[in-house]
Amino acid sequence: MSTSLSLTNLSEDLKSSMNSLRDDGERVRASREVVDRAIANGERHYGINTGFGVLANRQIPTEKVEQLQRNLLLSHAVGVGEAIPKDITRLMLQLKIHALGLGYSGVSEETFQQLLAWEAADTIPVVPSRGSVGASGDLAPLAHLALPLMGYGSFWTEDGSGQQPAAEVLKERGWKPLTLQAKDGLALINGTQQMSAYGAFVLHQVQRLLTLVDLIAAMSLEALQGSIKPFDSRLHQVRPHPGPQSVAANVRDLLVNSEILESHRNCGKVQDPYCLRCVPQVHGASRDALGYAADVVEREINSVTDNPIVFEDGDIISGGNFHGQPLALALDHAKVALAELANISERRTYLLLAGHDGLPELLMEDTGINSGFMIPQYTAAALVSENKTLCHPASVDSIPTSRGQEDHVSMGSVAALHLLDIFRNVEQVLAIELLTAAQALDFRKPLRPGRGVKAAHACVRDSVPHRTVDHMFSGDLERCLSFVQSRELLDAAEAELGGTLR
Repeated sequence: MSTSLSLTNLSEDLKSSMNSLRDDGERVRASREVVDRAIANGERHYGINTGFGVLANRQIPTEKVEQLQRNLLLSHAVGVGEAIPKDITRLMLQLKIHALGLGYSGVSEETFQQLLAWEAADTIPVVPSRGSVGASGDLAPLAHLALPLMGYGSFWTEDGSGQQPAAEVLKERGWKPLTLQAKDGLALINGTQQMSAYGAFVLHQVQRLLTLVDLIAAMSLEALQGSIKPFDSRLHQVRPHPGPQSVAANVRDLLVNSEILESHRNCGKVQDPYCLRCVPQVHGASRDALGYAADVVEREINSVTDNPIVFEDGDIISGGNFHGQPLALALDHAKVALAELANISERRTYLLLAGHDGLPELLMEDTGINSGFMIPQYTAAALVSENKTLCHPASVDSIPTSRGQEDHVSMGSVAALHLLDIFRNVEQVLAIELLTAAQALDFRKPLRPGRGVKAAHACVRDSVPHRTVDHMFSGDLERCLSFVQSRELLDAAEAELGGTLR
């Protein structure tokens, strides 16, 4: 049996699963034998020897079953829009292979082995991003994923910069187009692998981002001479949500040995604005929400989500495991949780520019002739506003398809596409706060921030200089984005602290 997948170690688990399935496909063979016996016994089963959707009651003669499977892929390959990013399509392919390898789909071994060959050669189909309503599986995207089995469609070029007709790639690699067997087409296109791939891709990376956003907030807190009191563990023990407790602990650790904190300990200021004072509550709530979403996605990528499902006792049961509602709700929840991290980050950026607590307005000494850091905040404001529209819950929508046979759909695919857009916007907003907080911290010298913040700030300054006059910020923002998309700052802070942040 293939390895169980976890989001924490997703790439390693997928590699192990693919290797396991290449070495042993016994569950796939056993499942296929059940399908072959059912056909030989003249049994009637949805999608094996019947039509699809509203045509489910149409019996298909045995001699036309192969044509049925071929027609299924061709008719469902009606996706539109820009292509799904190659990395996510690769994940779709791997998740489809993993699901088929669980041994409940009845796919033919020849088809299964060809998918494994694609994955091993990193030969990834091109899949349009739009066309799924997230109910009878991600039908259109998965049809495009499977089209090259028959020589149709396209593959990405090796470097991901272009596309090549599938027929040419098959010929170059010595792969022959396949004749799909009974159940193959339905097993390939029924499933939630588009939604799952987007969710897994984002939520796997979110694990790093959730710690980094605490680090960036701690930099802003120090630059603004904020109070450490709202991060006192006793506050969070009496309202014991796990997320806020972790966030508060991270900030306390990052601010150890802060000379800036000591310099204003008795300044008389009573409270900070919410974007500083409520970092544990806001970041922490997003942590907990994203943890729930990750649990749902992790269960989903280890599930059988096609239809009908083939059991080892010979039963072939048609149901609704392809319906994306569990994912749709979780991904909508994740959208809101991610967007809130950007919302509060932009507010901290705005505060850093306001000239409070001895910082120069717009973080430059000579403003008027210089606009300083005014305009990056505009970009952050635009992105958080865009996120608010993307956060509209896709899962509250439904539109009947298949002449009413499929009368409630999840729209989980729409939630998945928006989740990635929101995630990318959040990364950009955090990069803007990072750039702004680093500039502000320079004005606190010679006082030193907490050890973790000091290490992260030094890491930024190694490649992004302090700015005294206006210039093109795009290069600085690109470098700060690379920090947000990597572990560089976290590694620097953890090395200084001698421990792992939460």
